[in-house]
Amino acid sequence: MSHDTLPAVDLRSDTVTRPSPEMRRAIAEAEVGDAVLGDDPTARELEEHAAALLGKERALFFPSGIMANQTALLVQGQPGTEAVIDAGGHILNWEEAAAAAWGGLLLRAVTTPDGLLTPELTAAAIRPRSPYLTQTSLVCLENTHNGAGGRVLPPEQARAVADVAHERGLAVHLDGARLANASVASGHTLAELAAPADTVMLALSKGLGAPVGSMLAGTAETMERAWRVRRRLGGGMRQAGILAAAGLYGLRHNLPKLADDHRRAKVLAARIGALPGVSVAIPETNIVMVDLEDARLEPAALLAALERRGTRMTQFGPRRLRAVTHLDVDDAGIERAAAAWDEVVAEALR
Repeated sequence: MSHDTLPAVDLRSDTVTRPSPEMRRAIAEAEVGDAVLGDDPTARELEEHAAALLGKERALFFPSGIMANQTALLVQGQPGTEAVIDAGGHILNWEEAAAAAWGGLLLRAVTTPDGLLTPELTAAAIRPRSPYLTQTSLVCLENTHNGAGGRVLPPEQARAVADVAHERGLAVHLDGARLANASVASGHTLAELAAPADTVMLALSKGLGAPVGSMLAGTAETMERAWRVRRRLGGGMRQAGILAAAGLYGLRHNLPKLADDHRRAKVLAARIGALPGVSVAIPETNIVMVDLEDARLEPAALLAALERRGTRMTQFGPRRLRAVTHLDVDDAGIERAAAAWDEVVAEALR
């Protein structure tokens, strides 16, 4: 079978997954009501299930992770103050400066060696109490860390950072878009990983395979305020059970499958990393970062050549490409992607 007749191996992100037949059945059969009025039973079930998994008093279902993250910042940060965040953090780099636009909140970028905040770096970034200095109101963590190649933030490190924040009267938000990957990779429960944070976001539309949605969890009081912000931002949904059913299915059935994504990412990284002119770190989870070290390997040309061979990836830096494994890419797909890399690198370097 030629490259043209095979479906593309789409490694651009784990957001490209399509609902499985079983998930579609759950969607079709979902019992619904009006979620804004509080009587959609499936949305309510998802929120209760997610709150229990994350070890928080209450969870809310959001249309997107960015809306959930920004809601957490709006209810916990104050206008005219700073939120401390790693310089490579998603909230800082890929959320359209929403914290500033909606909340008047500055993001104070902290350069870290590996994308993971430490208690020492956090303490140094928090402004001292002074009438002459911008004050700090929030610390933002990320687990796994997308920009750092899916790095897992160990719970003891998150706890140490949170302790520094809490000792100074600051709240902690955890961008846990891929917290499910961190849980499977580390062996720690979602609740253990979320425990240090006052609020936590968990995406349903990445490795868990749902078509739409993220959760935000925290105390009942914080989530009551978050409910109002969600509605203010246009995130109040009516028969939300149609979407919530997919999230419930993903949490109940697809969590263990993330281990296969991690295994496949390691296989792909090893295959690509064995080629000349590239450098690849063995991933902890499902994100493979490929650095092009030979000048003859030009990112745009390489991506186009891979696309012609039925493999799709994205550019993640001047000379870095990213692949993300997920439910819709099996072992055969990884082999096809690796073979495509063999061909395009050989062609570029000959």
